[in-house]
Amino acid sequence: MLGRKGAGGCLLAIGVVLTGCAVGPDFERPAAPGVEAYSREPLVIKTASAEITGGEEQRFVKDMDIPGQWWTLFHSEALNALIEQALKNNPTLPAAEAALRLAWENVYAAEGAFFPTAVASYSPSRNKTATGVTFTAASSGPPFFTLHTAQVIVTYAPDVFGGTRRAVESLMATAELQRFQLEAAYLTLTSNVVAAAVLEASLRGQIAATEEIIKIQTQSLGILRKQFELGQVAGAEVAAVEATLAQAEATLPPLRQKLLVQRDLLTALIGRFPSQELAEKFELASLHLPTDLPVSLPSKLVEQRPDVQSAEAQLHAASASIGVAVAARLPQFPLTADAGTVANRVSQLFITPGTAFWTLAGNVAQTVFDAGTLLHKQRAADVAFDQAAAMYRSTVITAFQNVADALHAVQSDADTLKAAYAAERAALKSLEIARRQLQLGAISYLGLLTAENIYDTALLALVQAQAARYADTAALFQALGGGWWNREDVRPAKNWDVRFLP
Repeated sequence: MLGRKGAGGCLLAIGVVLTGCAVGPDFERPAAPGVEAYSREPLVIKTASAEITGGEEQRFVKDMDIPGQWWTLFHSEALNALIEQALKNNPTLPAAEAALRLAWENVYAAEGAFFPTAVASYSPSRNKTATGVTFTAASSGPPFFTLHTAQVIVTYAPDVFGGTRRAVESLMATAELQRFQLEAAYLTLTSNVVAAAVLEASLRGQIAATEEIIKIQTQSLGILRKQFELGQVAGAEVAAVEATLAQAEATLPPLRQKLLVQRDLLTALIGRFPSQELAEKFELASLHLPTDLPVSLPSKLVEQRPDVQSAEAQLHAASASIGVAVAARLPQFPLTADAGTVANRVSQLFITPGTAFWTLAGNVAQTVFDAGTLLHKQRAADVAFDQAAAMYRSTVITAFQNVADALHAVQSDADTLKAAYAAERAALKSLEIARRQLQLGAISYLGLLTAENIYDTALLALVQAQAARYADTAALFQALGGGWWNREDVRPAKNWDVRFLP
């Protein structure tokens, strides 16, 4: 007689024999784009410089690796502390980590299909035989009896055409997608904190510049008022300068409001509420501009960008889904084994001869008509793969565009800052001359207003040009992938093993 262990072992052996190759395409990683540069114009070796904060010369270093904590290159303890708080308290990272764990639990659950499923059951029953009918079972003995049935049912579906393996492969690719979604969330969070800190520093600089402009215009108004008292200028000239000063003062409240909004953003990024004030404050002078900038090889960019890696994982999942759809159209071979024992008393279940029973059954099932359902599911899987391939290519193109844009911006920012610094120096000199001439009565108030307006514009443009260098430098690190492969501040995400995949 074939016992329960024999039945289960037979099922597993048959499954191993019947298991064949997985149908559907075997996934191949897309080749890196065959380009050697990010733009048509050759990349300059170094940028322009200016003798002002943020005006340092920057050098482009080809194939330079990116540190995992790239923001430390700005040498700001306040920025480092803020990012540390964001990584610890911002809820987006735990959400991404949970999504990754969920994806891998789905993989582990799907791997269970590689093994038989065994269900043990115990069923007691109290029965009464019909005594008003003449047949052998009811003709003798008492009509009441008890049955105790203990059995184990083992079912197994051999993965003959690899449909289960393709399903697990698809789920593994989805888990890989979630892994890089986590990396992307990490990169986005840290980049957003840096960008927000730079913008706060820019707003503080603009506020300081506006206050300086108001101070200069107030001094000029004082000169005109004295001249008015002496009868040297008309009241209309004084009124015109007062109007200009009022306009400058009116620009301060919106800037201060933007600063408050920016502080709220920084508070939210580190996982706090707006009422919980930040200790860190940012000024342009407190940030150091990184002088050596990485320029990864184009062939490496697809490996460094989390969004490209996510798109590749999505393409892989779509490829494996084709195999699942193909296998669903092929014959299925479910196997079932049922072994147990039945007796009138519990004590007799496993010791009384003749109470054991077993069944071993196999089946071959092939869909012969489903109105084209499985066929169209396979075609849908093919189309989904085409869609994923197009999305992957789009993501790669966007990645290269981001790097090219960042490189152009860094070069342009240096030239802009150099020109803005020269313009501010010239405008200040012109304003000083105009103020002296006004005191001597050599020019009218119109000449002074013109000089002040030119200086006002030049000073604000200088602050904005300074901030742009920091912001676009951070954008370059983000565009190149942010060095997530080198980071040591958190546990690497790829510490997962597939336990049972054949």
